[in-house]
Amino acid sequence: MTLQNRSICPWVTASDKTYLDYHDQEWGKPVFDSIELFEKLCLDGQQAGLSWITILKKKQGYHDAFFKFDPYKIITLTDMDVLDLLENPNIIRNRLKVNSIIKNAKGYIAMEKEGINFSEFLWSFVDGAPIQNNYVLSEEVPTQNHQSLAMSKALKKRGFTFVGPTICYAFMEAVGMFNNHLLSCDIHKECC
Repeated sequence: MTLQNRSICPWVTASDKTYLDYHDQEWGKPVFDSIELFEKLCLDGQQAGLSWITILKKKQGYHDAFFKFDPYKIITLTDMDVLDLLENPNIIRNRLKVNSIIKNAKGYIAMEKEGINFSEFLWSFVDGAPIQNNYVLSEEVPTQNHQSLAMSKALKKRGFTFVGPTICYAFMEAVGMFNNHLLSCDIHKECC
């Protein structure tokens, strides 16, 4: 199917292959792997105040800088390592955002030590299964809801940062907890 014959979500820049591939192959497809979910949650936090495409284009830089989001390796980062990361042009060089990934890794590990499966914990906010939405217009899609607010509160209570209700909602959309591809989008049915 050629691009001219396709219908995609309006937030996608169709001329950008990276963005289009992300929309078609990742966004809205259910993710259940705990480390993948941890990575995505951290990356969504990095987006705060920026466009998603900015983070998407730096995804490999984050993988390289943060040990492919292995929480046990991330917590070994020292203050000197953080200073080095703040010089790394392949990530967002913001001290609060860099430190948030370390704090989130500590939260992840603390949950694991309590016997809490990170994936099950996150998916519990949608009762363990994707919620199928049938939005026609972008304007209908909320930026947060009661599930993202509850997730935000629970994560903050466990020491996570950059996990406000809007960030949590974007995360929940991205990992398929909500199917928010518009009804007109060719990918909507794939995510059902």
